[in-house]
Amino acid sequence: MARLRKGDMVVVRSGKDRGKRGKILSLLPKRQAALVERVNLAKHFDRRSQENQAGGIIEREAPLALDKLALLCPRCGRPSRVGFRVSDGGAVGEAATAKQRICKRCQEAL
Repeated sequence: MARLRKGDMVVVRSGKDRGKRGKILSLLPKRQAALVERVNLAKHFDRRSQENQAGGIIEREAPLALDKLALLCPRCGRPSRVGFRVSDGGAVGEAATAKQRICKRCQEAL
């Protein structure tokens, strides 16, 4: 189970965008990076085409290393580390174990 997922709210911990908050748009696991909404913007030139009549310079998100991101806990509202809790299913004879992500600060399930 991954510590960060698509749709999670995160805070940038270091770099030029330190302190900015945003939602993860996509993860790039092989590069250990993520695209975060309106964070780490880079200017990109788009050529005119049938779909994009105007063309020109646009800003879009560039990948940001996962090391620089901290998950924003919905309960305490602060950046926190992510831990895991494994709970038993409770029923005898079943292998129904559930793994949950938890906030290391308040121990709340994420």
